[in-house]
Amino acid sequence: MPLSDSEITAALASLHGWAATGKAIERHFKFPDFIAAMAFVNRVAEAAEKANHHPDIAIHYNQVTLSLWSHDSGGVTKRDLKMAATINTLQP
Repeated sequence: MPLSDSEITAALASLHGWAATGKAIERHFKFPDFIAAMAFVNRVAEAAEKANHHPDIAIHYNQVTLSLWSHDSGGVTKRDLKMAATINTLQP
């Protein structure tokens, strides 16, 4: 079941860098170069596999945008917030 807008807003207060964007939450990351960006994406991929919850990933050279929402629920759920918090721990 998707969270309400107010629940998402409250949760995002403690998730540095994440913002609500339509049905999802999203965060943009910038790295010194492509290799650093890809290393980060690989760390995210490993964590996502362990959690069995996978973000949408856009890579543009040294910039990575991650988007999380539970497709089966049609919006942001607690699983997305938990994955966002995990992703925040993966930064260099």
